[in-house]
Amino acid sequence: QAQLVESGGGLVRAGGSLKLSCTTSGRIFRTYAMGWFRQAPGKEREFVAVINWTGSNKHYADSVKDRFTISRDDRKNTVFLQMNSLKSEDTAVYYCARARTGELPPMVAGTPEFSQFDYWGQGTQVTVSS
Repeated sequence: QAQLVESGGGLVRAGGSLKLSCTTSGRIFRTYAMGWFRQAPGKEREFVAVINWTGSNKHYADSVKDRFTISRDDRKNTVFLQMNSLKSEDTAVYYCARARTGELPPMVAGTPEFSQFDYWGQGTQVTVSS
């Protein structure tokens, strides 16, 4: 059973930073694109960022562009999400997911569909206080 485990969430003041990690087994990681999503209370899950299998291509939601950075370390089978200049509207449970493709999955209006991801983590809570 494939497992993705997120960590690094917590409580931070607005303007602060957090770095999320998502660790998984090499078998399900190294040749696949990986993504981050989030779900705020009372809202639908939304796309945050995605990175291709080599780390050479990345794509971000407009709401986090220039503030968040996605990266991966294949030696550690881990994908990261560095979050800077956090805002209260970034408060959400953050999920990592494995794409079905190695390159960036197809986009609809600049966003990959959830069906393009086949394995999901349990999520980590990020709370930004204003």
